[in-house]
Amino acid sequence: MANNAADHPPGNSVAEGGHDGGHDGGHDGGHDGDFGVSVEELRGLMELRSAEAVNKIRDCHGDVQTLCRRLKTSPIEGLSGNPTDLEKRHAAFGKNLIPPKKPKTFLQLVWEALQDVTLIILEIAAIISLGLSFYHPPGGNAEACGEAAGGAEDEGEAQAGWIEGAAILFSVIIVVLVTAFNDWSKEKQFRGLQNRIEQEQKFTVIRKGQVIQIPVAEIVVGDIAQIKYGDLLPADGILIQGNDLKLDESSLTGESDQVRKSLDKDPMLLSGTHVMEGSGRMVVSAVGVNSQTGIIFTLLGSCEHDDEKKAKKGKKQGPPENRNKAKTQDGVALEIQPLKSEEATESEEKEEVKPVKKVNVTKKEKSVLQGKLTRLAVQIGKAGLFMSALTVVILILYFVINTFAIQKRTWVAECTPIYIQYFVKFFIIGVTVLVVAVPEGLPLAVTISLAYSVKKMMKDNNLVRHLDACETMGNATAICSDKTGTLTMNRMTVVQAYIGDAHHKTVPEPDAINAGTLDTLINSISVNSAYTTKILPPEKEGGLPRHVGNKTECALLGLVLELKRDYQPIRDEIPEEKMYKVYTFNSSRKSMSTVLQNPDGGFRMYSKGASEIVLRKCTRILDAQGQPRVFKSKDREEMVRKVIEPMACDGLRTICVAYRDFPAEAGEPNWDNENEILSELTCIAVVGIEDPVRPEVPAAISKCQRAGITVRMVTGDNINTARAIATKCGILLPGEEFLCLEGKEFNTQIRNDKGEVEQDRLDKVWPKLRVLARSSPTDKHTLVKGIIDSTVGETRQVVAVTGDGTNDGPALKKADVGFAMGIAGTDVAKEASDIILTDDNFTSIVKAVMWGRNVYDSISKFLQFQLTVNVVAVIVAFTGACITQDSPLKAVQMLWVNLIMDTLASLALATEPPTESLLLRRPYGRDKPLISRTMMKNILGHAVFQLIIIFTLLFAGEKFFDIDNGRNAPLHSPPSEHYTIVFNVFVMMQLFNEINARKIHGERNVFEGVYRNPIFCSVVLGTFALQIIIVQFGGKPFSCAPLTIDQWLWCVFIGIGELLWGQVISAVPTHHLKFLKEAGHGITKEEIHKEDMTEDTDEIDHAEMEMRRGQILWFRGLNRIQTQIKVVNAFRSSVYDMESPHSRSSIHSFMAHPEFVPQSEEEAARISSITEEGGEDSDEIEALP
Repeated sequence: MANNAADHPPGNSVAEGGHDGGHDGGHDGGHDGDFGVSVEELRGLMELRSAEAVNKIRDCHGDVQTLCRRLKTSPIEGLSGNPTDLEKRHAAFGKNLIPPKKPKTFLQLVWEALQDVTLIILEIAAIISLGLSFYHPPGGNAEACGEAAGGAEDEGEAQAGWIEGAAILFSVIIVVLVTAFNDWSKEKQFRGLQNRIEQEQKFTVIRKGQVIQIPVAEIVVGDIAQIKYGDLLPADGILIQGNDLKLDESSLTGESDQVRKSLDKDPMLLSGTHVMEGSGRMVVSAVGVNSQTGIIFTLLGSCEHDDEKKAKKGKKQGPPENRNKAKTQDGVALEIQPLKSEEATESEEKEEVKPVKKVNVTKKEKSVLQGKLTRLAVQIGKAGLFMSALTVVILILYFVINTFAIQKRTWVAECTPIYIQYFVKFFIIGVTVLVVAVPEGLPLAVTISLAYSVKKMMKDNNLVRHLDACETMGNATAICSDKTGTLTMNRMTVVQAYIGDAHHKTVPEPDAINAGTLDTLINSISVNSAYTTKILPPEKEGGLPRHVGNKTECALLGLVLELKRDYQPIRDEIPEEKMYKVYTFNSSRKSMSTVLQNPDGGFRMYSKGASEIVLRKCTRILDAQGQPRVFKSKDREEMVRKVIEPMACDGLRTICVAYRDFPAEAGEPNWDNENEILSELTCIAVVGIEDPVRPEVPAAISKCQRAGITVRMVTGDNINTARAIATKCGILLPGEEFLCLEGKEFNTQIRNDKGEVEQDRLDKVWPKLRVLARSSPTDKHTLVKGIIDSTVGETRQVVAVTGDGTNDGPALKKADVGFAMGIAGTDVAKEASDIILTDDNFTSIVKAVMWGRNVYDSISKFLQFQLTVNVVAVIVAFTGACITQDSPLKAVQMLWVNLIMDTLASLALATEPPTESLLLRRPYGRDKPLISRTMMKNILGHAVFQLIIIFTLLFAGEKFFDIDNGRNAPLHSPPSEHYTIVFNVFVMMQLFNEINARKIHGERNVFEGVYRNPIFCSVVLGTFALQIIIVQFGGKPFSCAPLTIDQWLWCVFIGIGELLWGQVISAVPTHHLKFLKEAGHGITKEEIHKEDMTEDTDEIDHAEMEMRRGQILWFRGLNRIQTQIKVVNAFRSSVYDMESPHSRSSIHSFMAHPEFVPQSEEEAARISSITEEGGEDSDEIEALP
């Protein structure tokens, strides 16, 4: 790097500047709020690049110092931070935030909820029946029209005719409001989380000479911000001082080359770009909507409205060659929705009906449960339609034959209205049968169950973004988990050390180490690390100290503190300005070095890095007396064998700390010749850093294995460490043959000679694979896709994936359920995920499995109950209508049974809390039917019992109870006790059957754990109370007559018979009943294949679009580090030239970019694996800072 100023050490460009806070500002009346420069001027300035910008600053402001003065800030001290000054800055230059997109209104959500098929059928039926109930044709010469004038319609029904329609509409309104409210509260929760994350996002600035961290939203123009490797710039700024600074501006320019920043060449730093190397200070010149990113946002915002119109017209994307064009136009609107919670999945049940609004964001295929439910609902709907049509046809035929054939009447014109009224009456009976047949409690049960689970999962640290992910998780058969932070605590600590010829298995006492060696070690660690890395006191009393910054450096600083020393005084003595030259960590160096100038004119360089790399450059080592002795290559091999490999096998990451002195008499070395500089080092110590396994993880993993879920670990760490951690977690069990592969080996096994992935090769690998080490994001995506597309097992695999980095986006999208880390995750990862783990902990995933299985079981319980009611009600209505010309259960009674009991039952059965026993069975799998043979046995068994009882009461009840026969009661007679008893017994049997429905796997004890579910108890008792009110006081509208106490006792007694009968049924072994069919199957393999073929061509495209949308998200200020464009390009290359053999190398070469190796990865793989292929550079992807 060229010297920026002759009198300054090379590589450290510093702009000297006065401390006077800008007294020459304000001379220009036109400037904002008496600052010496206006927003427009700054905006214009920031649009320039490199030399133009330097000239412009020189022409208009003289230099950066003058600009700082005009902005009333000091390059050294920063702003004063007093509130009035900050307010003035907000007023003049704006705030550092971009206004978010408006959320959907409650009414929009209601409208979307109304799009459900079942609801639409019900609405139509209700409206017809309402209309007809108000239609009273003028009766002509009634007598002449025969019995049509009277008919079965008593006047109570005629008056109460509207009740039926109104009741249906009322129920529809309830369902819609519940659904919309769920979606709305979910959206609200999401925004809450969003804000929480935004507040956590901090950046380092200097105020009153103190280095502090403030939320990104509070940064103002004129702030002096400190920038370092790995930062994502939150605002535009102009460089004041920099060491070796390189930025990745691809997110704005699309150019992947790193841009070198220096005072005299290119001092412009833009928001949304990544610092790839070096460190420095900048003065903030534009924030929020005035920054470069903000300007793009504003442009996008203005296109949004036209875009939505476009999308509504259903404009499909053209052929592939204009796909990109279409993407830029249509892609715009979606790219700027911040962490968009629900756009394409607004209300899950409605998915089938609603055309996807946005053209190019396609939802993943429908969830397993939804597929099954849709099929089942269609089957039931068809059956119901058939029954209702049959009922109508039979009634009409009976009437026509009776009136015109048997009674020999002729059709007279004035009788037509009366006949029509008659036919309408039949139609209403038909609709009633249909209404009873369609299980409209289903959408409600699903919604309630999912909403209840989602709410409760929040407490278990699962933030569910897509409702259906919740139940898909119950079917999961495989989990691909990250290591760092998910299985381990992501708190690095030094646990072993090799110092002064001794290998200490625990951190040694300070007096066990030579004093000179100790001082060198402490100085080396304190100076040669980013000054933004710190260990702060714990937030809560008794908590662990907080690690800020790079985790590996935190571990080394922790070692300093454990050796009873402090790093802060050393840093205060040598501020960053005094550093002569800094070689920041990057992927090719895999080490970091800092050069200091000694008073005598010589130099000392401290280095640290992956042990196998740094040791190769060491020619001496400090012995027990603190004296350097020669260190030859055979010593090195011995050290690798005796120290480094044993450490790696204990799951430790090894870091070597070294130094080198350049004597003054040798003159100044050539700092640009890095290979020369980084050689002949003296090794001080090798330390082993552990990221301890979370204590609760091994138990959680064994639960998964018991539940039939395979856990695989995918990590960027080296294979020894990975294997050690996997064994500690219980992913690898002793005595079983499982594969542990490195990424490179994995690729050789699954790709053919042309470098294409072959499914049948993959199928040989994945069933045994348990650990994939040194893997790149591409490997992760390949593995997930391979497992999902595989047809090896009897059922298709359902895969869950955890990820935190930007580069995990495609794998998270491809997986059936993607878990993003709430704490360590970047935006793009969260955006692509279905569930966010707010505590980054693997045990939360196990909780999600439990809840998912519970949702599935709850819905099965509800179906078992609902279908019994439906079968019985339909058959009773049908036969009753055919035999007695009128349904024994009146329309309103039917609706009470159907709607209210279903709605309440869905509430009762859908809110059963999960039990640990759910984890003792295998996953159901994709094609296991919703209604198992056991459930079918229960449904039919109970239906038979109920039908026998009801028909007995209907045709012989009057003798049994000694009451008047209500069957052929004369017209307009008040409701009979006989029919009331039939209705009451029917409801009692449903009530007790609801208790039977709590178990679906044929368990005997149906009361087990009933007290754990207060909702269930209150619903059963509440329904009972309502039934008493309806029967005793319902009167005409409900066609009920009050009953005596012993009639009531008989009804309840018959109801209790249901419980006894349930025991009889569960005693019959299911496997003897061969004739039972299952219903509600999932998708069969052949269909999956058809779907896959069509879906596959587009697959990575979705991921890519997701990434493109993510591209704009950097501004949300959420991200720690992101590398979208690189990933996008890589995936684009892997899509568009999937066939070409070089696609692999292109992916690998892109992997070699430094951002894929955050500096915490300092231990690298075995040396060979690095030298052989740049592709292994993806290293510890999980440790994104």
